[in-house]
Amino acid sequence: MSSAESSQVDELTVTFQPPLYLERRGWVFEIIRREHVRIVLDVGCGEGELLSCLSNPAPWLSPPPLSLLATMFTSDSSTTLSATIATELSTSTEELLHPVKVMGLDTCARDLQDAIEGTDPNLDMSWKQPSRWEPLEVQIWEGGLETFNPEFVGVECILSTEVIEHLPEPVLQAFAPVLLGAYHPRLLLLTTPSYTFNARFTAPSAPPGARSGFRDPTGRTARIFRHHDHRFEWTVAEFADWCARVADAWGYDVEVGGVGRPRERDPYGRDEELGYASQVAAFRRREGTEWAARRLEAYERFAQGRCSEGLKSTGHKLLAAHRHAADEKAGRPAPLREIGEELARRMGEYGERTMQVRELWFDDGVAALCGGWIEVLLAAVEAYQDLHLHRSPSEASSDWKVEFDKIEIKNNGGDRMLWPEQEADEGADGSLSSSASWPETPELGWDIAGTCWDIASDDSTRLDVVYQNGKFEELTVDPPQESQGGAPEWNNGWGA
Repeated sequence: MSSAESSQVDELTVTFQPPLYLERRGWVFEIIRREHVRIVLDVGCGEGELLSCLSNPAPWLSPPPLSLLATMFTSDSSTTLSATIATELSTSTEELLHPVKVMGLDTCARDLQDAIEGTDPNLDMSWKQPSRWEPLEVQIWEGGLETFNPEFVGVECILSTEVIEHLPEPVLQAFAPVLLGAYHPRLLLLTTPSYTFNARFTAPSAPPGARSGFRDPTGRTARIFRHHDHRFEWTVAEFADWCARVADAWGYDVEVGGVGRPRERDPYGRDEELGYASQVAAFRRREGTEWAARRLEAYERFAQGRCSEGLKSTGHKLLAAHRHAADEKAGRPAPLREIGEELARRMGEYGERTMQVRELWFDDGVAALCGGWIEVLLAAVEAYQDLHLHRSPSEASSDWKVEFDKIEIKNNGGDRMLWPEQEADEGADGSLSSSASWPETPELGWDIAGTCWDIASDDSTRLDVVYQNGKFEELTVDPPQESQGGAPEWNNGWGA
């Protein structure tokens, strides 16, 4: 076989960065974050990857009422917090996920055990748990989606990611009536593979046998699917048609799109033609009593039809119900003056004139002092005379800078107060320096970024766990390197 003939038979390299499952997850989370979704049902949750992500606590609460900030500011400051600044403080923080109830449903009891463990509030972790500022309820259910469950009625958002293509025909026929009709969520987010994209795996003139995969198990088509359990895979046109029909039938509007572009360019120039690897659809409920009545009437007809056909289903079984408690200080901030004094004390102790808001927030105990509201921290900085908040309209408020007018510097000659107009180094007389030298062996504890120091290691290597963006992440950290001045410097793995 010539090289040209071989290239027509071999499958093409197709990879995704980030991985395709993360792109789908990102699409889901972006919508529910933007829509401020609080109650979620994951249909076909499997081992609970989405549920465990949704169970992670947000680093801070949703913004408090403007009146609370104004009242706290007035009682702790000689000036009044203007409406403009109060609004700015309350609207500048990042939009985060704040679920209060998440539910999962699947037919596989074995997979659901992983979902139960992954959402357990008592899960044994080897590192410090982040604070939780809002209570969360988690329910794990076993059963089929074709069975009605009154617990799911009126749920705010239903997720169905890479599930519908696995459904046998009787269950597929119940998908829209039960999820959109009986439960009528505000949002239904759906993903499924694109059969149109499958052509991307081989050359246009490749023989049918060149494509590895699984033949249509139903025998309805000659298509090759991506998974042995797929009952169908829709083309872009087929998916759009199905979405439009069920949306109209059940009183929803729908937006259809896709996620997942390969890293590699198609050597045959078909990238635009073949589109995305995964198809996505966001269904949004049409509001009003008329639409609600239509949905109810349509579902009753569907349910009566199933009864007349003798179709029976087993009820759902609740396997686990977890309750994640909120921190006892959530929503109970200290006075602004007390918070401001504590922030100033810590910045002086660290010898830092300027720190990011997020650095202060994740410093141990600060968030609790603010009652879980990052806006309270911002207001405390505004109210305290020795602190100044440097706001940037292009940045989230957690990236803003806090400046301390005076910091206390520790040195051999005793403690001195460093004022803004003074230089940090006053010459060679040994009187003052604002850069502290590293100890030979760091003390065990958590630094500002949340990194744990290991005093047992001879080379003082930092442990590879870091708390950032509201969660713990692994981080490769190199041993200290000798700087030009002779003091060890750390390479924290983030780059310059």
